[in-house]
Amino acid sequence: MTALLTPEEKQILLWLARQSIETAVRRQPAPALDATFMTETLHADGASFVTLTKHGALRGCIGALEPYHSLAADVREHAAAAALEDYRFPNVQESELVEIEVEISRLTVPVPLKYRDADDLLAKLHPGVDGVILRDGWRRATFLPQVWEKIPDKAEFLANLCHKMGSAPDAWRKKHLEVLVYQVEEFHE
Repeated sequence: MTALLTPEEKQILLWLARQSIETAVRRQPAPALDATFMTETLHADGASFVTLTKHGALRGCIGALEPYHSLAADVREHAAAAALEDYRFPNVQESELVEIEVEISRLTVPVPLKYRDADDLLAKLHPGVDGVILRDGWRRATFLPQVWEKIPDKAEFLANLCHKMGSAPDAWRKKHLEVLVYQVEEFHE
């Protein structure tokens, strides 16, 4: 991520996400991306997570950790997926659309975090700044930086992330996991 998004680009992405959610929930085809709205930044490769909330509670969250197509296409894809493909929740229903709020997180490319041991790992994490990816063989899980608001304790944060990955909560203490960090530019409706 080179430059921050402009307020106009953020509004375009929020509009695209909302449009994508509504057409997906209504089982309508997604309209083609209108190139007249697309800036160079929105055309460039980008990775995002789209988070849906309802009355402040999580209602769906899907994203990509690394870019594989344009930021605009990425947001559209993950907005629809957050509404219909997050296995933790039933599909968003049309009657809920007015209650759903959209949050978009634009990610930097994840970078490996080198650490010696569990204490060094704790020392190198930046709560509220770092999104964290843990990898253990084929298992992988991530928490966006916003999760620090709910789990501010570094050890508890890592334990919950291990649990999300399907490992024992103390796996981060007992073995040397692959750890990557990234930052986000977050905005919402």
